[in-house]
Amino acid sequence: MGNPRFTLIAALVFIMVLIWLAWQEDYGPGARQAAAPSERPVQFTDGLDPSAADSELPSLSGSSSLQQMSPIGTANEEPAAVRHNHEIQVVTDLLDVRIDTRGGEISAVSLRAYPIELDKPDEPFPLLVKEGRHYYVAQSGLLSRQNAPNHLADFEADKTEYRMQESSDSLRVPLHWQDNGIKVTKTLVFNRNRHVIDVEYDIINQSSQPWQANQYRQIVRTPPAERSGMDVMMYTFNGAAYYSEEDKFEKIDLDDIEDDPLSRDVKGGWVGMVQHYFLSAWIPNQDELNNFYTRTLKGNRYAIGMISPEILVSPGQSGRFTSRFYVGPKEQQVLEELASGLDLSVDYSWLTIIAKPIFWLMTFIHDNIVENWGWSIILLTLAIKLALFKLSEYGYRSMANMRRVQPKLMSLKERFGDDKQRMQRGMMELYKKEKINPMSGCFPILLQIPVFIALYWVLLESVELRHAPFVLWIDDLSARDPYFVLPIIMGATMFFQQKLNPAPMDEMQQTIMKVLPIVFTIFFLFFPSGLVLYWVVNNVLSIAQQWFITRRIERSTAKSR
Repeated sequence: MGNPRFTLIAALVFIMVLIWLAWQEDYGPGARQAAAPSERPVQFTDGLDPSAADSELPSLSGSSSLQQMSPIGTANEEPAAVRHNHEIQVVTDLLDVRIDTRGGEISAVSLRAYPIELDKPDEPFPLLVKEGRHYYVAQSGLLSRQNAPNHLADFEADKTEYRMQESSDSLRVPLHWQDNGIKVTKTLVFNRNRHVIDVEYDIINQSSQPWQANQYRQIVRTPPAERSGMDVMMYTFNGAAYYSEEDKFEKIDLDDIEDDPLSRDVKGGWVGMVQHYFLSAWIPNQDELNNFYTRTLKGNRYAIGMISPEILVSPGQSGRFTSRFYVGPKEQQVLEELASGLDLSVDYSWLTIIAKPIFWLMTFIHDNIVENWGWSIILLTLAIKLALFKLSEYGYRSMANMRRVQPKLMSLKERFGDDKQRMQRGMMELYKKEKINPMSGCFPILLQIPVFIALYWVLLESVELRHAPFVLWIDDLSARDPYFVLPIIMGATMFFQQKLNPAPMDEMQQTIMKVLPIVFTIFFLFFPSGLVLYWVVNNVLSIAQQWFITRRIERSTAKSR
């Protein structure tokens, strides 16, 4: 291992290949072809039969313990009157929401604090949408042997538009349903400065018979659109997910739902749909036992949801169901406060134990020192470099010593020519004489790779960097450099750094080393500028550290002669 730097770069290339292969597996040609609608007739138990072709109701048949305590739900009877569906508009300080009076479905949510594009500051990002092929909605309802309002039922609304006033901290949107003495009010509660929608079902039994029901909540969507542009270079998960104390954070590819549907009883936890930067999730009461499920629906749609235990409402009595729906950015501090494990939707994978402290430090620097995410990345890189200084110094010392004996190695090569065995023996004798371990520079640098990868995921997953400006032409750290200045600087620093290292003895390695700066520059052309900024700063600091150590060893060698 005559050149530790080559080992590091080879490892980094290998990592980038793994990232590319992961993307190919999930987003490559043919991997995300739209699944054909199921040819099988949809099966319902105990009369469950949706009144609309594009929607299905969950059943309780997949739950073990909940099945024992709950009856199988039945569908709403179709009312004799013609349906009159209306959309209710709700505007808060953070959300622009559309609610369908049919079922009280949350059919659209736009995030007012997050523009869809940097050059469209007045156009909020549409997270939930119900348009043509792009179908992504949140549904909830009640299942009962008797008639009950599911997400296909018609509700009555007091108004068609609600706006949160400056003097108010909350906004309540009530929807009303009644049948045969059963009155249900479904209320969606919006709170200022929050991306959480509280959903309440208040039931009054004015009939002469007991009434019982289960609450269900589900998120239904079509597969995400094919990726293009710079998104092709950045693999991030886009699909269903849930959390339980037993399984912790579990991701579910939409393509896997039909072959391996989820059905399990979970206390607390949450279910949701996860994508880059944003999340939608149903959060039950954390002491409540629910059956978590996934299912494939008609129209190439997929659902993940939960069903609660039943409640029994006696004649003349009332009952209540509550739940919460989060729809917004993956801000870790906010998510941690809402539910256990919800912050894990910011997915650092197996490097979470390293990535979380890195994110904390980056946020601390931003909030307390510079208030600019670009400068936070620079100071974070400097802090990591200082923390790993001794490891880096050990590796750079080894490379400096290898550089010092490079003329002697070249002399051995000229002396022994193509006799590889004699060449290897001569090199080992030289290393022993000069007290050099050629492997000593490899391991300290390789130990840093998990830190580099963890930082990569922190910068890739952090919604805080979305549309965050730096300086001059860098107006969005989550987008590529529009003029490719940073990638070119990165390639130049990589080339200069190679000049500080001993050249590989093998001609093939020499050729690879010459090409690598060009290859990496091409890769980084499409990476977010925040990531490229980190690599530029890291390379500059590495060059300074390596140059200082090399000069010091060369001066020490010159004095000893």
